[in-house]
Amino acid sequence: MIDVIIAGGGPTGLMLACELRLHGVRVVVLERDPEPSGFVRALGLHVRSIEVLDQRGLLERFLPLGKQYRVGGFFAGLAASWPEGLDTAHSYVLGIPQPVTDRLLAERATELGAEIRRGHEVTGLRQDDDGVTVELAGDADEIGGGGTTLRSRYLVGCDGGRSTVRGLLGVGFPGEPSRVETLIGEMEVGVEQETVAAVVAEVRKTQRRFGLGPMGDGVYRVIVPAEGVAGDRSVPPGLEEFRTRLRAVAGTDFGVHSPRRLSRFGDATRLAERYRAGRVLLAGDAAHIHPPTGGQGLNLGLQDAFNLGWKLAAEVAGWAPEGLLDSYESERRPVAADVLDNTRAQMELLSTAPGALAVRKLLSELVGFEEVNRYLIEKITAISVRYDVGEGHDLLGRRLRDVELKRGRLYELTHEGRGLLLDRTGRLSAAGWADRVDHVVDESAELDAPAVLLRPDGHVVWAGADQADLVAPLTRWFGAATG
Repeated sequence: MIDVIIAGGGPTGLMLACELRLHGVRVVVLERDPEPSGFVRALGLHVRSIEVLDQRGLLERFLPLGKQYRVGGFFAGLAASWPEGLDTAHSYVLGIPQPVTDRLLAERATELGAEIRRGHEVTGLRQDDDGVTVELAGDADEIGGGGTTLRSRYLVGCDGGRSTVRGLLGVGFPGEPSRVETLIGEMEVGVEQETVAAVVAEVRKTQRRFGLGPMGDGVYRVIVPAEGVAGDRSVPPGLEEFRTRLRAVAGTDFGVHSPRRLSRFGDATRLAERYRAGRVLLAGDAAHIHPPTGGQGLNLGLQDAFNLGWKLAAEVAGWAPEGLLDSYESERRPVAADVLDNTRAQMELLSTAPGALAVRKLLSELVGFEEVNRYLIEKITAISVRYDVGEGHDLLGRRLRDVELKRGRLYELTHEGRGLLLDRTGRLSAAGWADRVDHVVDESAELDAPAVLLRPDGHVVWAGADQADLVAPLTRWFGAATG
């Protein structure tokens, strides 16, 4: 039997496959599309996602293919500089097209032994006490395995905002429908780049939901407000609709022609009522949708996978303590709710209505204060996320930045996805959990605690110096001691 089937081969599903394979979980990724999409839906990785890649030794694959930016304006495009002294070793945004991110994660998942099956669409599911039966569309001979069903111990729906898995589960997806819609496409233009840049700069003084950016080879990424909200957003717009809207908003259609891809997105915000129903879980856009303001969607999904992977692997392996898998929802759903709220706020600030413009003017003044600017950047980049793991040291619940040790860097010790006891005292022990937790005795001038216990996702669940106090968090997060 397959351990885990992942429905959806986007960044969330592929990251989850990587995390599960680190722990030897047998994974099959089912992706509906027969070939990877070349459409650039997301353009960058925020600080926390960059840290996640570094924690797993993957960042060096991404850095040469992206561009590092230290520019402000991520919250509703409010003019502000990138804050100094962020609590991270990666104080930048990595500009990298989503298709590249998808490709690199797929390569890593395959290296680790995950099986990725393209052209296979989930159409049904049923679960019992022992597992999940997944029904697939298509020809039985093409699917293999003797039929059009697959059996697994768990199923994770990473299949996007229109998630089939969520629908089959009957999990509610309450929220607000789109009020405004934006057209996005990749196409060539018929004017010089200097002309494009000058018009865009002028229009964006009042219309932030507009832009043309060069992608290379004469192709531009074009974003322009739609006239209204389409009845069926799955139907792509035509080139003439782009031309009409460009003329209405910018006074010119820039001579756009030869479109590669055309699409549309709205500002709907929805959050799944629950992230787990028995042996089926939801992650990424299947669990939450929101406007792309601040570039948080892809990053939120990657971080969902990073939280879920080790917990689901522990459940499969049989050592997960009670409630560990359910902590995925209790930790990640509030994070998603916060992202929905901040994107709602940003959409209000992007409005051209007089009241919204007045609020925007006031917020533009406030982001000039370092504390306000830092707060917003930490929120957008997710480095301020703190899980409820109990009272105590200020580090509890927070992810630990990549601190320098005598032997190198902290994140170099986290590539295998295990727990980590970083011990500056040399007097502690995690011997009963040695199969799940690495014990490293080392020094760091950057660590404000005698010792810390990190979960596989890098969040601190204990800080102190007393062995007796360490046993409870070891048991809570890593199960019963052995040996």
